Amino acid sequence: MAASRNQDREARDRVRRYAARQEVHRRQGRRRLRDNVWAIVGVVVIVGLAAVTQISYFSVGPGVPEPSPSASASTGAGTATGENIGDVPSADLAEDRTWTGSIQLSGIDLGIELDGAAAPQAVSSFISLAQSGFYDGLTCHRLTTGEGFEVLQCGDPSGDGSGGPEYSYGPIENAPADDVYPAGTIAMARVGGDAYSMGSQFFIVYGDTTIPADAAGGYTVLGTVTSGLDQVVSQIASAGTADGSSDGAPAAEAVISGVTVQ
Repeated sequence: MAASRNQDREARDRVRRYAARQEVHRRQGRRRLRDNVWAIVGVVVIVGLAAVTQISYFSVGPGVPEPSPSASASTGAGTATGENIGDVPSADLAEDRTWTGSIQLSGIDLGIELDGAAAPQAVSSFISLAQSGFYDGLTCHRLTTGEGFEVLQCGDPSGDGSGGPEYSYGPIENAPADDVYPAGTIAMARVGGDAYSMGSQFFIVYGDTTIPADAAGGYTVLGTVTSGLDQVVSQIASAGTADGSSDGAPAAEAVISGVTVQ
């Protein structure tokens, strides 16, 4: 009888040990499943954030315009708060005066005039970048051809709308109160809703364009084209975009070989 009880006890112990091992396996399986789920969720979140970031940087510049411009334009500034990031050139470089010069675009001089009094921070940054040779060899990466929204965007070292110098600045200066940017306007591109995201990217307006202000305000107008608009920018625009859309990379070559200011 004792031997029988011992055998029964050993059998029960084996069953308990087996059940315990099975429970450990089940817990390990649930833990692995949970860890895998969290890993997948993490990858999805990272990929999503990367996509949003790329979209945000690619969309630097003017957004979708209203269909029709208002009658006139006057100066105004954004009221959004923020702070400069990096080694931003001093606004004093603009010297509170008008600067003249040219952008050599696709082998033709585009005469420009910059208003250092109305947009001292933007003009100071542009002058600093131009004098350092930053713009030399860069392309104009974005062309819009919709009626009432006609701009050529340039000044990105990465060539896709995501790049800039090693700083960003604000505030918005000299933005038109009525959201109208006449043909010949040179204005700074920025991230939508962020008044302190300006860097090196700028856009040249080749046809009267209306760009509604957003929460940050309008777009800093730093100057105007004084000559060559029809000979250079309008000719680039007439070739359309590379993919035939109304907003994309220009089909015609648009390369800045140099910028001079004085």
